[in-house]
Amino acid sequence: MKEYSSFKEIDRDLKILKLQTKIDQEEIKLNIERTKSALSPLSLMGSMAGSILQKAFILKAVTKLTGLKKVTASVKK
Repeated sequence: MKEYSSFKEIDRDLKILKLQTKIDQEEIKLNIERTKSALSPLSLMGSMAGSILQKAFILKAVTKLTGLKKVTASVKK
């Protein structure tokens, strides 16, 4: 535990602690807003669409690199 030699030192440290508390509160507010934004329906759909497009692109690239052709099942009647 820190020992203080004057009230001036105590006041200075209290001021620093109050400012740190305010900074922490603002960071929490920002994180909440970012989380709300990331979990919005529009954002979720956009990330899902991006993921699907990315997987389709990778599949197409792998198919071209390996020379595999798409196999389609034909059903005879």
